[in-house]
Amino acid sequence: MKIFNLSMECYPVAKVGGLADVVGALPKYLNKIEGIEASVIMPWYNKPFVHDHSFEIVFDGWIHQSVHTFQVQVMKERSQTLGFDLYLVKIPGLLDRDNPYGYWDESQQFLAFQHGVLHWLSAMKIRPDILHCHDYHTGLVPFMIENCPEFNFLKGVKTIGTIHNGEYQGQMRWDMANYMPWFYGENWGLLDWNGYINPLATMIKCCHAFNAVSGGYMQELFQNFRGLESLVQQENGKAYGIINGIDTEVWDPATDAFLDFNFSKKDASEGKWKNKKALCEEYGLNPDLPLFSFIGRFAGEKGADLLPKIVEKSIQQTQGRLNVMILGSGEKQIENELKELSGTYSNFALDLGYKEYLSHKIYASSDFLLMPSRVEPCGLNQMYAMRYGTVPIVRYIGGLRDTVEDISTGGSGINFGDATAEDAVNAMHRAMHIYHDHDLMKNLIQSNMDFDFSWDKSAHIYLELYRK
Repeated sequence: MKIFNLSMECYPVAKVGGLADVVGALPKYLNKIEGIEASVIMPWYNKPFVHDHSFEIVFDGWIHQSVHTFQVQVMKERSQTLGFDLYLVKIPGLLDRDNPYGYWDESQQFLAFQHGVLHWLSAMKIRPDILHCHDYHTGLVPFMIENCPEFNFLKGVKTIGTIHNGEYQGQMRWDMANYMPWFYGENWGLLDWNGYINPLATMIKCCHAFNAVSGGYMQELFQNFRGLESLVQQENGKAYGIINGIDTEVWDPATDAFLDFNFSKKDASEGKWKNKKALCEEYGLNPDLPLFSFIGRFAGEKGADLLPKIVEKSIQQTQGRLNVMILGSGEKQIENELKELSGTYSNFALDLGYKEYLSHKIYASSDFLLMPSRVEPCGLNQMYAMRYGTVPIVRYIGGLRDTVEDISTGGSGINFGDATAEDAVNAMHRAMHIYHDHDLMKNLIQSNMDFDFSWDKSAHIYLELYRK
């Protein structure tokens, strides 16, 4: 079975969020199954991975967007470094930039990527069994292969759409239809939602099956989907929830090259202490105090706007008997508020930006990980934390409720109900009591490291869906 994953991100080529981790792992684990050939197709970016690896040009052609003509080059990584074939689509002037997102013409970029991919596959007579489309950036592919005569060769190819985050739908004005390949006009309704082209809605309408990245999040979308509730209810017969996994080869405290000290379940308490001591010394924190951390984007959906209050309240209410460390970036107001607090409290450490190596160190060193999310389709951070023996403190929502059970009901984490600083700080108080019960804390560390969040199970569930 030949499967192509279409995505704007893939770790370690280009990463903004969890989408990259999923696309960088799922095909690798699928390829461990006999008879499966899974690949990734993504845009070309001006990134170190691209320059540090060898590629061959496997296609060179042209596409038309409105009155413009663009060259399309497809490059294949020569050595299958990532455990799967990696194809990069380069379109000078559109897909040749530093980053995946943030450009004024990104709708045109995404359209060009989808057009370029399908043009290449059609021209070269490459017909996969499955086109797996990730998020709205590739959501028009199921429509195009059925309604654009240019791609008649691909008509009937099965398509799967994965919703990594339903908050983003790619809505654009109808004049952007001029940038699409010619399509049968009578089927324009498949593109439309409330007077706009909505790629995510189109994906749901046109794909053969779609899934959210956890069962809990799939259920939430039926009630809260930023205006698409009626659509997903109508299409519920082809809706699935499949929890993400993590790449346990990349995320392994026993072999992780980013850590100062490697450890396994047998010596987890000692290993975590050594890493914690080193990290605290680097950031001027007291290693004898419990370390609470947050890693992620400073965005409302992550509850990051609550962080300044959480930091201030937790330190004040405990008279400074804890440490808080935050790694991330995003909304400038949140960054500025946190910067001000870092100058006020000596037991608060802040590092702004995206730093993969540091995130590994923090997971290994922390006692507790905070996730006060308003929206969490799956969440990978809690899985990384548990893999490294860190206790997650999470809001009971989406994928977090699927993966973290509260200690009061036999689980190994701490849940709280509302996305408020008060609820989060109350959960931190519970964590403080756990921290000072050394036997309980040791057991939690070991039980969390016992959880199997590998992609092996989820990859087989995806394979069942492909076969279906």
